[in-house]
Amino acid sequence: THTHTHTNSTNRLPITVKMATLVVQPGPSGVDLQLLQLKHGADTVHINLHGATLTSWVCGGEELIFLSSRAVLDNKKAIRGGIPLVFPKFGPWSAGPNHGFARICTWSVGKHGTDSEGVFAELTLSDNETTRAMWPHSFNLIYAVHLGAGQLTTSLTVYNNSDTPFSFEALLHTYFRVPGLTHTTVSGLQGKTFTDKVRGMARATETRERVPFTEQIDRVYEAAFEPHTITHVGNSRVRQAGDHSTALVATDLVLTKANLPDTVVWNPWIERARELGDLDPEEYLSFVCVEAGAVAAPVELAPHSTWHGAQTIVATKHT
Repeated sequence: THTHTHTNSTNRLPITVKMATLVVQPGPSGVDLQLLQLKHGADTVHINLHGATLTSWVCGGEELIFLSSRAVLDNKKAIRGGIPLVFPKFGPWSAGPNHGFARICTWSVGKHGTDSEGVFAELTLSDNETTRAMWPHSFNLIYAVHLGAGQLTTSLTVYNNSDTPFSFEALLHTYFRVPGLTHTTVSGLQGKTFTDKVRGMARATETRERVPFTEQIDRVYEAAFEPHTITHVGNSRVRQAGDHSTALVATDLVLTKANLPDTVVWNPWIERARELGDLDPEEYLSFVCVEAGAVAAPVELAPHSTWHGAQTIVATKHT
């Protein structure tokens, strides 16, 4: 076990424990899993170095990230759930695996430590023989995760190390855990143009202030720069008719994006969930995907230039 620990050395009380630790633990498939753990007080984040996939965010005692009970943790297959990183291609890819290679490569731990707001860690991936066979470009990726009080920021930086330009697509494929799919909505999409993959790539404009999850949904909303509020996540209890308890608490999330113009909204619903071998057929009821990305049009990156995109997710509780 390799441990890197940074703690807050201030003498002021109360002290919030903040640290980043790399642990190795046996996985269900008989391989060792390398997990980077971030801790800020009682809140924690786990990131699997396979794909740099964030697989857990416990905030205020609630798990807010969905991980499939059938996720294949063999350091080979993409992990079903968490926040898979999509790069350099969104969706089907003639040159390599769906959604690109970033989510199935082993990443390295870079800088990590604490700041005034929380704890952070960087994971890095550079081109290698495997990636160049699919995508013949020289690059460095830095995936930064910052855990603060009640909030999580994940960002991706792309460096073009070559003497020629390249283009790419990138997306943070976040699976949010929900207690009951049909009670959850996502806002910030009204008036946005979207491509509907369920209806033959039809183009339309969203008219609803809050988009519900009441059927299969697979849409790419373009130029969706406004924050998205995702309601009833984590352990939220939904008030029922005749329920007068004031103890019912719901958690909502506000997702704010930087330089990630598009938002993908996805849930497989009943029939498609049955076709996914690494998802229990009933688990479609337990997550929504609201994915910040740059996918509607490829990003063009000049030689020796940098691109940066990020999302910040803030949790709020209410009765």
